[in-house]
Amino acid sequence: MTTGGYINRVGIILLVLAFATGLVACPGNGTDTSRYLEIRTWHDLDDIRQNLGLNYVLMSDLDSTTAGYADLASVTANGGQGWEPIGTALFDLSDPDSPYVRVDPFTGVFEGQGFEIRDLFINRPDEQAVGLFRAVDGGGVIRNVGTADLTVTGGTGVGGLVGVTGNEGIVTKAYSTGIVIGNTAVGGLVGGNAYEGSVTNSYSKCSVTGEIVVGGLVGHNKGTVSNSYAAGPATGDMGVGGLVGLNLGGSSVMNSYAAGAVTCNWLVGGLVGGNDGGSVSNSFWDVETSGQASSDGGAGKTTAEMRSIATFTAVAWDVCGVATGRTDQACTWNIIDGQTYAFLSWQSTP
Repeated sequence: MTTGGYINRVGIILLVLAFATGLVACPGNGTDTSRYLEIRTWHDLDDIRQNLGLNYVLMSDLDSTTAGYADLASVTANGGQGWEPIGTALFDLSDPDSPYVRVDPFTGVFEGQGFEIRDLFINRPDEQAVGLFRAVDGGGVIRNVGTADLTVTGGTGVGGLVGVTGNEGIVTKAYSTGIVIGNTAVGGLVGGNAYEGSVTNSYSKCSVTGEIVVGGLVGHNKGTVSNSYAAGPATGDMGVGGLVGLNLGGSSVMNSYAAGAVTCNWLVGGLVGGNDGGSVSNSFWDVETSGQASSDGGAGKTTAEMRSIATFTAVAWDVCGVATGRTDQACTWNIIDGQTYAFLSWQSTP
């Protein structure tokens, strides 16, 4: 894989800055954030781009009423372009086996503590790697955060949370709701999950629209997608899947499902639009809600079957049946048998 060089910004001076800027206590979720920088406003979030290798913790929800929104993330911000994605990267499917050239990605840890970043607006249809973050790379982690009620428009590599992940970049326990629009490699949560990237324990309910390689959760996958789902509609011209648009050699999709409507002219699937040498295991799509009887990987199920715990225990999913309004953290997945689709146990509601 061809990669460009990038500057490692973690050094003694920045460590001193981290202490000087402010320390936070452990939030009680098992993560020690005592040396993480606090994010309380859109200005704090914007400052991440100055130190892409440090660790950050979100201290509250951010929305249209939070300081800095009008200047940084609204429909009038940056001359109508809205939020400027954090980090820099290139994503070009002219070489689908190695589409991602990292330039200056986020390589630290972003701990969301279960808070949401709401009302995000981005209108950058001619740009690559577009999302709240452009790129997560080099062991960088985005976790425990939701981007809700967003409107994101980009060119290539467009996602509701991250444009592209790669080189052991991780997105976990994250979700997105809203509208995502792009051209190529467009996903509700992540546009392109490139070489050794990972999307796990996450979901998207975004409405996703693109032209080529469009997925309800991830557009282009050359990494790992596991224990995740997509429930929003996915629409495009070629290579559209309810969960993943294009799954390439060396990639894997496992223990995941899709339930959204899928519309496409060519190379379409209820779960995966096109699978070229990747693996798809223990994964499903709803043939009724998707409007698709086939997929390039996975097993199609009726809505009733998708709401039955037996569908998932039959392939050894880590799933617990729960009562209405309850969750069981002992399992990765929960389901109200016969009533709901499987949902992730960290979700407050299905």
